[in-house]
Amino acid sequence: MPKNIEIKKEKERVVIIGAILGKEPEDVVSEYLDELAFLVDTAGGTVIERFTQKLDKPDPATYLGKGKVEEIRSFIEDAEADLVVFDDELTASQQRNLDRAFKTRVIDRSNLILDIFAMRARTAHARTQVELAQYQYLLPRLAGMWTHLERQKGGIGLKGPGEKEIETDRRIVRDKIALLKKKLQQIDKQKATQRSNRGSLVRVALVGYTNVGKSTIMNMLSKTDVFAEDKLFATLDTTVRKVVIGNLPFLLSDTVGFIRKLPHHLIESFKSTLDEVRESDILVHVVDISHPNFEEQIGVVNETLQEILGEDEKQVVMVFNKTDKYSWVDQDEDDLSPPTRENISLEEMKKTWMGRLGNPCIFISAKHKQNIEAFRKLLYDMVVEIHKKRYPYDNLLY
Repeated sequence: MPKNIEIKKEKERVVIIGAILGKEPEDVVSEYLDELAFLVDTAGGTVIERFTQKLDKPDPATYLGKGKVEEIRSFIEDAEADLVVFDDELTASQQRNLDRAFKTRVIDRSNLILDIFAMRARTAHARTQVELAQYQYLLPRLAGMWTHLERQKGGIGLKGPGEKEIETDRRIVRDKIALLKKKLQQIDKQKATQRSNRGSLVRVALVGYTNVGKSTIMNMLSKTDVFAEDKLFATLDTTVRKVVIGNLPFLLSDTVGFIRKLPHHLIESFKSTLDEVRESDILVHVVDISHPNFEEQIGVVNETLQEILGEDEKQVVMVFNKTDKYSWVDQDEDDLSPPTRENISLEEMKKTWMGRLGNPCIFISAKHKQNIEAFRKLLYDMVVEIHKKRYPYDNLLY
């Protein structure tokens, strides 16, 4: 085939499904499905339809009710959908039953996120972490699957008498997990040595929900070219750069973004990558102020940080980014209903959050360089304070 002819791969046609459980508001579930659709887009698919169903609790066999399963099955057949993605995690039996009912591939949110991480992983460290998380996710879901995992590993005497295929597969997966954990330990030792060689410079880590602009801020402060894209999980590997503000140098790290319902196996696998967060002196918590659900995103990040840091207290500065994209509608003066997020101006939002937080906070647009000097000054003052405590006699830098 001539080299100049490029074959364009068609995007998979995807149906996404969410459940409205108990008294959960429908608009919240709609926002969750918007995020799931963004995940599908990041993975290279196209959402052709979305379904929701109100449930007191998920059906143990098919997660959804029988009528809804039949409705979706009929749509999939007519629309020739390639994939079904559930916003909530499915059990192995639910996934298997839905595969049979829909006669097409069915995955859940965790599986989709793992797939995106695998696609985004660039370094050996990130690829090993993702592969470990994938095998840990797969292990309890092996029942009933014809996996043929790494059959090339086989040999004379490897399979015991009477051993079932599922037991063989489980053993292969467990061996893989043990091997990957050992490989990660070796990489972690190398990373720890690298960190110890950086001296005692003050360390600042950028944290936040995925796609809030951390890498853009990293590029702006460090004047480097870290990969930044309007996609979820553009950054997987922690990037560390030396930054100088005034005469004061410090280390700035850009970490993987967090997300709602981040698979536990991923958090466990990426804890070594997040050592930069644990060993930092200051956390810069970046928030997308233009996102309609930014307050919940703040909660997700805080919960994930709590899981990573435990009782370890860190200095935190809240950076509300993307002020250029913030939009609102002025409330009619005769409207006496309580103001909503859509009716609050940016100036009112600033006052609300500046008064609510005990931590320093600032509002910026990294993309359009708005209020950046004030952000630099705030960061500089915080770094200076730590530097003075660490080096009380070194006053030549400030």
